[in-house]
Amino acid sequence: MRMKALVVDAEWRPKKHYPLSEDEKVKKRAVIGSQVWRNPTFTIKDKPTPNTEDDEILINVKSCGICGSDTHVYETDKDGYIIFSGLTKFPCIMGHEFSGVVEKVGNRVIGFKKGDYIAVESVMWCGMCTPCRSGTPNQCKNVELMGLSHDGAFAEYAVVNARYCWKINDLKDVYPDEEVFDIGALIEPVGCAYNGIFIAGGGFKPGAAVVVYGAGPIGLGAIALARIAGASLIIAFDVIDERVKIAKGMGADYAFNLNKLDGCSPADKVLEFTQGLGADIQIEAAGAAPQTIPEIEKSLSSQGKIIYLGRAATSTPMYLDVLVSGANKIVGARGHSGYGIFPNIIRLIAAGRLKIDKMITSRYPFERVMDAIKISSKRADGKILVNT
Repeated sequence: MRMKALVVDAEWRPKKHYPLSEDEKVKKRAVIGSQVWRNPTFTIKDKPTPNTEDDEILINVKSCGICGSDTHVYETDKDGYIIFSGLTKFPCIMGHEFSGVVEKVGNRVIGFKKGDYIAVESVMWCGMCTPCRSGTPNQCKNVELMGLSHDGAFAEYAVVNARYCWKINDLKDVYPDEEVFDIGALIEPVGCAYNGIFIAGGGFKPGAAVVVYGAGPIGLGAIALARIAGASLIIAFDVIDERVKIAKGMGADYAFNLNKLDGCSPADKVLEFTQGLGADIQIEAAGAAPQTIPEIEKSLSSQGKIIYLGRAATSTPMYLDVLVSGANKIVGARGHSGYGIFPNIIRLIAAGRLKIDKMITSRYPFERVMDAIKISSKRADGKILVNT
């Protein structure tokens, strides 16, 4: 059996100053993709439908979201190097935020059957390294990233180890069949926000003031989660009017275009709305730390937390005395695996508590997947979905 799939390839050309590890040399897999891969190409190819091992599930992909990581593989710098700064190995079938229908289960798979609706984790943790065995799968030492270092889901079918799969059959009680898969594809990016706020960040007390920089899908997920978790005030910032509008629809009390603040800074706005106290939780989901961190520092409450979710290969100076005098914290977070993240989000959606459908702003058929990726570089959408 054959299938159509979007395959990305690129030239392996490490930058002169980038110190390749022996593992990177042997596996031709870059830890920091933006330092190695040049001149990416994207092709819809006719490929064999992947075989299913005993512990795997063959999924008929129904909906797959375009992540900022996908956009950053498509975009390049002036020398042709991809922008994405994470783990990458090409050629690779792109796509990692997805849901679909179980087509076939391996002989040792339990708990799933043909016809189940499922959503899938994209952080492919090994389960055997010390971080995995210690309960921190997002920090897996042997991690693969679906759609970036391992074949993903911009395809008619995808094969995934059953341990990364979660049933979303209950969502059929809330959404019609044609929408269930679109909602299912959002669980992965919302899971990244959940992990940052409630797991790595330790959560917050109801009544806290929350600020979100970056109203892309992860930032929008953070807004929705903060709202149902009891934030008394949510302020969002972005640089695109369309995303500012979506942020309000997702639950932000105030949302501003950073470029249209008329003489005041984001920090000024935060201090204004918090009566000078500053925000308890400040979430960086923009990947623009050189611009956002200085504003966050100036408007952080005592014992406040900075949760860094954005990804960019950059260094940013911080005035650390702010952390000392304010008893503040800064934490980073990657991924969405473990800790009950996927099942908790699924339960919240099924209960009608967590509403994330307003995040979806565009849908494309698989045949136009490249149009979808190109339009994503404008960053005007909330979430763009590709339906197969």
